[in-house]
Amino acid sequence: MTRVDSPFDIERLEDEWLEADGFGGFASGTVGMLRTRRYHALLLTATRPPSGRVVLVNGIEAWLEANGARYPLTMQRYAPDIVYPDIAANLMSFDTARWPTWRFRIDDDTSVVAELFVAKETCETVLRWRVEFVDGAQRAGAFTLHVRPLLSGRDYHALHHENGAFDFSAAIDGACVQWRPYRDLPAVRVLMNGTYEHAPDWYRNFCYVRERERGLDFTEDLATPGVFTFDLLAGAAVTVWSAGVSNDTSRAALDHANALAETEAARRASFASRLHRSADAYVVARSSGRTILAGFPWFTDWGRDTFIAIRGLLIATGRHAEAESILLAWAGTISQGMCPNRFPDYGDEPEYNSVDASLWFVIAVHDYLTTRHASNTTQERLHEAVETILSGYTQGTRYGIRADDDGLLRAGVPGVQLTWMDAKVGDWVVTPRIGKPVEVQALWFNALRIAAQWNSRWDEAAMRAAASFAQRFVDPQTGALFDNVDVDHVQGAVDRSIRPNQIFAVGGLPFALVEGATARAVVAQVEAHLLTPLGLRTLSPEDRAYRGRYAGGPLERDGAYHQGTVWPWLLGPFVEAWLRVQRPDSEARSAARKRFLAPLDAHLDRAGLDHLSEVADGDAPHAPGGTPFQAWSLGERLRMGVLLGEAVPVELPAARRD
Repeated sequence: MTRVDSPFDIERLEDEWLEADGFGGFASGTVGMLRTRRYHALLLTATRPPSGRVVLVNGIEAWLEANGARYPLTMQRYAPDIVYPDIAANLMSFDTARWPTWRFRIDDDTSVVAELFVAKETCETVLRWRVEFVDGAQRAGAFTLHVRPLLSGRDYHALHHENGAFDFSAAIDGACVQWRPYRDLPAVRVLMNGTYEHAPDWYRNFCYVRERERGLDFTEDLATPGVFTFDLLAGAAVTVWSAGVSNDTSRAALDHANALAETEAARRASFASRLHRSADAYVVARSSGRTILAGFPWFTDWGRDTFIAIRGLLIATGRHAEAESILLAWAGTISQGMCPNRFPDYGDEPEYNSVDASLWFVIAVHDYLTTRHASNTTQERLHEAVETILSGYTQGTRYGIRADDDGLLRAGVPGVQLTWMDAKVGDWVVTPRIGKPVEVQALWFNALRIAAQWNSRWDEAAMRAAASFAQRFVDPQTGALFDNVDVDHVQGAVDRSIRPNQIFAVGGLPFALVEGATARAVVAQVEAHLLTPLGLRTLSPEDRAYRGRYAGGPLERDGAYHQGTVWPWLLGPFVEAWLRVQRPDSEARSAARKRFLAPLDAHLDRAGLDHLSEVADGDAPHAPGGTPFQAWSLGERLRMGVLLGEAVPVELPAARRD
């Protein structure tokens, strides 16, 4: 739970909250209610779960009229950079204990509380307001709430502008109001307990500062069809928003909203901790099964991210049935020994463009099977999938991926990014890593060892890979590991760049590939050059190619993505490696919790609240960037908790800014 109290640090006003609906849609915004991204919305729905996402309701304009005065309850930013109205002075507190909740000061005796949540059972967004008085305060006069919806109807990656095709028509059926601005998109339905006045208008030139910082288009026009009005002295004001589905109009809006709140509160209270509850946001529907979204607001489900994240999000947290369903679904997508790395937003053809996604699938299978929850049929199906992957890699598959004569795995062709360091701008592959990347060898060795547990055919291949690795990857100058050997498929060419990828030879995977002095040298080098409070840098600051800030337009950001930018998910493999070279006793685990988890946990109260960001700057103070809600960052935090003896992560104290 994040709580922030007035007066607010200006940076805290732009921290972000997330309410996911379980199908790929969500509501999201900021503490200060300013929309800073094109993705911030009150009602964003996935028309082809988890993709086909469209923004239907971007936000609202809300204000209270009381005793002849007007009190704004939302604020907007207009181009070039005008904030109006400004609610910061009256915003008393914000917290996420159950769901996003704001408290506004009206006067010394009066406050207004606003709550927002997405009911996962029905995919409805509920907004509730109530007025609260200090005991004994006078309740005379009028307390009238006005709410103006701001609509678009667009792809969630796009922006909306004033046009003549927008249909402002409203269909009113008692307490239900419906609009359908564009015929090819779902209708917007609102169940409410106030009155509605049709008053069409355009609000123009909203400014989204995060988009501007990212070098993208950043202004938008939104349509407002009318105004809802509520008497707060008569009771709580309620609006229930849904996309193209029928609200339950058989009961009053307040009763419907209260029933949804009761069900949703009970669902959220069932999670073991704040971290477990946040993890649930990433587990969503796909076809008839489940999948894991890589992050919010712009990622869908990616193979590599899914197989890394599932270890902490589902397997380590005991959600075995969902883990099994997801692994079996992905097993059915294997082609030529490869798992797809991405399902496009549009079209059904998956993209097979990763050397490591398939190997991470094998790791996830291992983690799941060790729980002993799989039936014989499931074990056979997953064993078969693993055998298909190893056979495909042994014989050779796309992009030059195949086991080489030395037993190591070679991969790569010009112009294609196959490893997790996959940034590409136009034809520029920022970190091509063609050859035999170090973490790919660790994954390959682990996959062979895992399969050898049920098929001795793979024993010799595993031993050969380990022997070649020990001979070819240890840097005699440092005792640590090369990042890549046979670079560009040139025999004997090596890459001495100090990157975090070598850590996987020691930790983060079921079987360590190196031990003893080499393992200690790897951990020492990574700790000295790459460790930060939020994760590991992707390149040593001493390297001439190092980029310390992840900022600017697409070219600048992608150029820094794996050239120094910090990734929180890498802290999991590092902590496991650190433990393996220490004495992994209770004292070492306690020290690791204080040293590595505590700084990371502080980030749960910044940026994407109750979640962990995708990346951060390599340079201090390590400002967060990328997606504010990232699945594998949170998944590795949960896995680390189990690894370090934190069987159920504790409820962490919220950061407080005064």
